[in-house]
Amino acid sequence: MKPLVLATGNAGKLIEMRDILQPHGWEVKAQAEFFAGEADETGLTFIENAILKARYAAQHSGLPAIADDSGLEVSGLNGAPGIYSARYSADEADKEGGLVNDQTNLDKLLREMHDVPAGQRHASYYCAMVYVEHAKDPTPIIGLGRWYGEILTQPQGTGGFGYDPVFWVDELQQTAAELPKAQKNQLSHRAQALNALVMQLRRGA
Repeated sequence: MKPLVLATGNAGKLIEMRDILQPHGWEVKAQAEFFAGEADETGLTFIENAILKARYAAQHSGLPAIADDSGLEVSGLNGAPGIYSARYSADEADKEGGLVNDQTNLDKLLREMHDVPAGQRHASYYCAMVYVEHAKDPTPIIGLGRWYGEILTQPQGTGGFGYDPVFWVDELQQTAAELPKAQKNQLSHRAQALNALVMQLRRGA
C-alpha cells in the first residue's frame, strides 16, 4: 500500500476517500497524524484552493498528498455558496458568537432559498481533486466532478454530511443523505473527481 496524506479535517471526507482509494492500493492517512494547521484558502476557484491545500499537506507531512475543494452551487443563488460552502454561515456566527458547522450552513441555505419556487431550485455539487507528489510538484494532477440535483425545502435522511440532506437526486428519488454509502461513493462529485484522478495516476504508475 502506498501512503499518502489526505488534506482535510473532515471526518466524513476521510472515511469516504479511504473507501474509494483503498482498492487502488493507497493507504490514506489523515492530516491530523502529521500536523494541526490548515492551508489558507486564498484562491478564487475550487482548483486553486485544492492545489494550495495539497501543497501544504505535502510540505508538512513529507508524503504525497491529495486535497479536494468542493462545494454546492445553487443556480437560484447565482452559484452560492460555491467556494464558501464549508463556511457559508460564518458571517452569522461572527455576529452571534456561535460556531459554523454543517447544520448552521444548511439552515442558512434554506433561509436564503425560502422564496425560490419549485422548478427553480437546481443545484450541483462540484469537486476539484488534486494530487501532488511533493510540495513543489510543478505538475499537479487534477480530477474534476459535478453531481446535479435540486434543493429541497426540508431535510431528508441522516447519512452523508454537509448539504446532503437537502440535495435531491431526481433519477434516484432520494437525497444524497438517503443513499447507501457505497452507492454515493459511485455517484458523487467527489467520486467522479477521484476516479478521474486515479485514472491519471494509474497511467503514470
